Amino acid sequence: MFVVVMGVSGSGKTTVGRLLAERMGCAFYDGDDYHPPANREKMAAGIPLTDADRTGWLAALAELIRAALNKDSSGVLACSALKEKYRAVLRLDPERVRFVFLRGSYDLILVRMQARGDHYMKPGMLQSQFEALEEPAGTLVEDIRQPPEAIVEDILVHLGT
Repeated sequence: MFVVVMGVSGSGKTTVGRLLAERMGCAFYDGDDYHPPANREKMAAGIPLTDADRTGWLAALAELIRAALNKDSSGVLACSALKEKYRAVLRLDPERVRFVFLRGSYDLILVRMQARGDHYMKPGMLQSQFEALEEPAGTLVEDIRQPPEAIVEDILVHLGT
């Protein structure tokens, strides 16, 4: 099984994803690590990415998932996956690729983003993330007001692991 932990920047994807992978005994991948330098530069400059900017990035993430599934390996990927068409690229096998949406309010996430100074995605970009977000239907939704450990426990229960 491959779990994609999704949501806007600052929602806790990396924190929850790392904990989940640890509990599942599998590899963790941070989707941000797969952005090409041009994408990182745009985001650092406060310029939202376009669908075209995301094409190669999504293809690389899909290949990562495909390679793991072909080896019958599990994994957890932290990835914004804001739009349904992005999730469709990653949903290579609906039975083995599962999405978890970390949902939180703009205000809570803004506070979190302001507290982390070392990330290339700056708080000023949060509005564009919320504007692009298409909340997924039929996906496990977790409230980010809960502690990460509680979120992970709930995910494990819902995934049946």
